[in-house]
Amino acid sequence: MKYGSLILEKKEYVYLKRILNISGYAEDVEIQNSLRRFSEELKNAEIVDDAKIPKDVIRFNSKIRVSSENGWERTIQLVIPSEKDFKQNKISILTPMGAALFGYSEGDSIVWDFPSGKQHLKIVAVTQDLTHKKIEIPI
Repeated sequence: MKYGSLILEKKEYVYLKRILNISGYAEDVEIQNSLRRFSEELKNAEIVDDAKIPKDVIRFNSKIRVSSENGWERTIQLVIPSEKDFKQNKISILTPMGAALFGYSEGDSIVWDFPSGKQHLKIVAVTQDLTHKKIEIPI
């Protein structure tokens, strides 16, 4: 892990804790397991002010190019649940892929349990979507 732990912006961290508490009621066991693991990872995350978060850390609205040892590579954007749009490659933080990537950075490798089985992922590139205004976290 490039920075030694997950790195999250303070407001995004508070928002994540809220939605993870609510999402514990998800019916899909695989999603529950993924979100439980993500919650555990958050306990050791470094929480920082917006100005101190490195530009290559995955956060809300980040565009991420990720590759798998299985041979696929794709570019996705990580969004809050209400903005998910599979056709535009916008995935929710409440999906196994979203939970696996959030807080990691460009160059990191991750091993994560997905519904299709354990996968080794490499974060190839991370860019911040500058066309989006700062995310307004619903309070």
